Amino acid sequence: MEIRAEIDPRMNRYVKLALEHAEQTKADYIVIDMDTYGGVLTDAKEIVDQIMAVKKPVWVFINSDAASAGALISIACDSIYMSPGASIGAATVVEGVGGEAAPDKYQSYMRSIMRSTAEENNRDPRIAEGMVDERIVIDSVKQAGKVITLTTSEAIELGYCEAKVESIEEILARNGVKNYELDRFKLGVIEKIIAFFLNPVISGLLILIIIGGIYFELQSPGIGFPLFAAITALVLYLVPYYLNGLAENWEILTLLAGILLIAVEVFIIPGFGVAGITGIALTIGSLILIMLDNDYFNFDLVPGTDILVAGMVALGGFAGGMFLLFAGGSRLANTKAFQNIALTDTQEKNKGYTANFVPEVAIGTSGVAYTLLRPGGKVQIGEKIYDAFTRGEFIEKGESVVVVDVEASTLKVKKS
Repeated sequence: MEIRAEIDPRMNRYVKLALEHAEQTKADYIVIDMDTYGGVLTDAKEIVDQIMAVKKPVWVFINSDAASAGALISIACDSIYMSPGASIGAATVVEGVGGEAAPDKYQSYMRSIMRSTAEENNRDPRIAEGMVDERIVIDSVKQAGKVITLTTSEAIELGYCEAKVESIEEILARNGVKNYELDRFKLGVIEKIIAFFLNPVISGLLILIIIGGIYFELQSPGIGFPLFAAITALVLYLVPYYLNGLAENWEILTLLAGILLIAVEVFIIPGFGVAGITGIALTIGSLILIMLDNDYFNFDLVPGTDILVAGMVALGGFAGGMFLLFAGGSRLANTKAFQNIALTDTQEKNKGYTANFVPEVAIGTSGVAYTLLRPGGKVQIGEKIYDAFTRGEFIEKGESVVVVDVEASTLKVKKS
């Protein structure tokens, strides 16, 4: 398998699927082709737990860099091999665009898992800890003020690398593996699509479609297409995060509850009050939580930048949706595409539209009462019989009448 990108939920799922594939195909060895500068700590820890649970030998080939979370994953493997010029280490937890060190609670957690992972694989835990903590001093290896980053030769000397190699094939040859079939794991089309929709930018666009679709459906109930678009976007938003273990059941239920409260406010409760405001708050809050690797409302291990990005994506998508609704809603109603799926014309009387079903009878036409009108009955005009009614007066059969109005299929008459 290849770990050649940032460690994040997408990589976490990739590793999970790769290990499942290895088990299904009864692979004898698992080799990780590594080149990464690190990523999300929580996802790295989950990858480590998956690797440590594998019973077959797991080897890592660091063909360039294994920094930060990449170093942690490498140390979790049974054997480490490095290419010439490769490096491993620099595992200080950082946050923000500028790469500032994260608060000590993150560093303490990283130190502990680096140390325990190294001990599990019979590597010096002090060196692993020194990759995180610049304060640690190790004689002839590290002075205070810098974190450990090992070159290939240094890693070999300190027991953090078995050998310098040029390729995966060379690793197999060194271990006496012959007559083998090398199975390079690749994601299927569906998994690539899922990974695509985990992109924060795509998530923001999906949120925009969800908000816009719901709004247009509420404005023009019965159209169907806006609601279909909103539901499709909601599924594409939720499923990838759910499959990657980020969207918990309670977060999804909170999102649905928020949407339901908004619908109740629009359709049942007049005005806009507590239900609507609560619905909006629950909807936006759940959209943010779905993107985070939180434990209910515990965010200790969630980097501040992840919270910031999730908040910007959710609020940006929501605000963008509202902006498009106000700025482009009127224009959309005038487009041909919208008019093909929605009835936007009004049937004006001056254009010839009428609800009358007896248009041949003009107001002022004379006739006779065909039956007694009390006040309803029938009248005869020319050779035809029509339903008729008076304004409340009784008209005897045979009396002369005159038409004063036409209402649908009935004539309104009076004595002439």
